[in-house]
Amino acid sequence: MSGNAADILAGYGALLGRKAAVVAVLAALVVVLALAGLSVGSYPLSMADLLAALAGRADGVTSHVVSSIRLPRAAAAVTAGASLGVAGAVMQNVIRNPLASPFTLGVSQGAAFGAALAIVALGGHAAKGLATTVQSWLVALSAFAGALATVAAILLLSTLRRLTPASLILAGVAMSALFGAATMFLQFFSTDSQLAATVFWTFGDLGRAGWGDVLLMAAALAPGMAYFLWNSWGYNALEWGDETAGGLGVSVGTLRLASLVASALVAAVTVACLGVIGFVGLVAPHVMRFFVGDDHRFLLPCSALCGSSLLLAADILSRVLLAPVVVPVGIVTTFAGAPLLLYLLMKGRRVL
Repeated sequence: MSGNAADILAGYGALLGRKAAVVAVLAALVVVLALAGLSVGSYPLSMADLLAALAGRADGVTSHVVSSIRLPRAAAAVTAGASLGVAGAVMQNVIRNPLASPFTLGVSQGAAFGAALAIVALGGHAAKGLATTVQSWLVALSAFAGALATVAAILLLSTLRRLTPASLILAGVAMSALFGAATMFLQFFSTDSQLAATVFWTFGDLGRAGWGDVLLMAAALAPGMAYFLWNSWGYNALEWGDETAGGLGVSVGTLRLASLVASALVAAVTVACLGVIGFVGLVAPHVMRFFVGDDHRFLLPCSALCGSSLLLAADILSRVLLAPVVVPVGIVTTFAGAPLLLYLLMKGRRVL
């Protein structure tokens, strides 16, 4: 092996090492933020109390607060943030638009309409606390159908009219408005309890998350993440254009369609469990590109971990900003994400 080749291999190994270190740092950050989130609340807990509760050695009240209230909330933030982060990274790649995310493409709003339809018209209105397992699955499946309807409409428009990436985002905005109006139409004819349940989805809240919601989101995220990581080389090839990816043996159409459906599934289940949480899927991939670039072998797990970190941090802010009032986390993420969206619109004005 020549000296130049050895230097190139050494440099490449060092680059991979730095990216792997970013993954490790992000994983540690998720743990730290989760522990911070577990200790914050109206019932104060020291770190010693928290660790004792996690080890099963705390008193009854402390154990109940940690295991039944705060731990499901933190687990939901980790799972939902990872779902939205990785879904946003995949959508931005396959649509080739930096503004793509479950929120900006209308997937979240379509899922929220599906959930509202299940609550108002299909009898799945026992929102949280009263909901049976069947009703929870009914709402989740209906939300998934709403998300798929949005993706199908965008793909159909893209196929028939060969829309540009910018036009796809505008189509997503139109779909968001359409599903928003349809949700309001259902709310106009709903009962008070149904109206309260449907409004829940539009806020995006971690406070009502239970272990069932966490398991449901994890069941959608695990196979989706496995599929995304399996095709990470394909996503890397798509960065060079469809023709180049096809020349490298990537089935572009199949990968694009399957990836959109899988990302819609992951995002839809998250919305079905927690409501609309905007901008996490948009922000996380862009933040991670500064650290690991466009190599999707690292960008995908980093986007997932960054999404978890962002949602955990937003959840902590939602509980301390106006304490003892707890602000729905979807409001906090929207306040934080809207300026970034405006920045991307300004920065990408040549693309648009």
